[in-house]
Amino acid sequence: MITHEIGQWCAYPDFKQVSKYLGVLKPYNYELFREGLREKNMLDQAWDFHIASGKFQVIQKKEEFESYFRTPGFGGYHLLQLNDFPGQGTSPVGVVDVFYNPKSYVDAGEFHRIQQPQTPLLRIKKLTWTNNETLEADIEFINFGKEEIRNGIISWTFKSGDKLYAQGSFNPVTIPLGELTKTGRINIPLDGIDRATAFNLTVSLDGTPIYNCWKVWVYPEKLPEIKYQNVFVTDKFDTKAKQLLEKGKTIFLLADTASINSDVPPGFSGISWNAVWSGTPPNLLGILCNPDHKAFEHFPTEFHSNWQWFDLVRNSKPMVLDHTSYFLRPLVQMIPDWNNNRKIGLIVEAKVGNGKLLMTSIALKKQMDDSPVARQMYYSLLKYITGEHFNPAESMSYDELEEIFIKK
Repeated sequence: MITHEIGQWCAYPDFKQVSKYLGVLKPYNYELFREGLREKNMLDQAWDFHIASGKFQVIQKKEEFESYFRTPGFGGYHLLQLNDFPGQGTSPVGVVDVFYNPKSYVDAGEFHRIQQPQTPLLRIKKLTWTNNETLEADIEFINFGKEEIRNGIISWTFKSGDKLYAQGSFNPVTIPLGELTKTGRINIPLDGIDRATAFNLTVSLDGTPIYNCWKVWVYPEKLPEIKYQNVFVTDKFDTKAKQLLEKGKTIFLLADTASINSDVPPGFSGISWNAVWSGTPPNLLGILCNPDHKAFEHFPTEFHSNWQWFDLVRNSKPMVLDHTSYFLRPLVQMIPDWNNNRKIGLIVEAKVGNGKLLMTSIALKKQMDDSPVARQMYYSLLKYITGEHFNPAESMSYDELEEIFIKK
């Protein structure tokens, strides 16, 4: 079996391409998208949208490639195309632009590595673990090279940054041509990890430049209790919450997703081909955040979507914040469809009245028992709001806040 037109994951358009059109064709589509973003007062975020969604695009393409490679009997795939496609509603699916110039978020070496014909593969139950578990995974190898690999030694490392947590290698193995071969099994007890940590699991073929790498996240099964007296935690913005804000109090609002006034459906994956052509979700391009913000001090993340965000984004109700101040930007923002630029957020902070507010429309409470990622996010946000660093710079009026919710 050979697949057809795969890898159709989009990145937000790069408006710097507009100046490259020097012939008879004019990029009126990109100019319209750019002006739409300007009208929503987010033009200064265009490059961040492009890079963050592009990083996420590569992550999705990598997983799609590997899903085919992991399929026994698989014969190959047809990548839709390497470059962006300007027609059919505009489909920025490429890792190079329409002029075949490389995009800034991925280079040729990285893109080659995630689809090289001889590569290690990871067969694993999940990518988010807790420290009372043992990570188990099978390492396989696909060989679409020119000849079989004889007496190949597969080695692996499990590292956080430069800190090595575990490593190992398997017995020499012969990897036949054109076949998927199981090379060994990894077992890593995680009880030595006492805080939320992102790891790189890297697998390589000794004596060659061939390797592959995956992100894995490990969270504490039990988190320290946070005692707080001056923060009011609630799931609804009601008269009591408003009164507390009037008195200068601090509120942590875990909004009930059913109460959010939004027509934006939650969805983890990015846009496939384009939202105009399909007419159906997904119609967002992942998250954008500042990983150095104190709100994420206990939640390891990059500035873009990765697999640990799956539970959080899927179990949310994205907030439409177009009516708020230009200066108010969500702590976690969803990158919009370029055809419908909107300010969309999952976590926001603001001064409201005389008080301070931290609000999320991620269904954290609903997931507490089942998702270590949700527990960790809740812990990190609660540590932030009860600590010395919580002091929102921007304001939101009561009317602006109430507009986020369905009117009763």
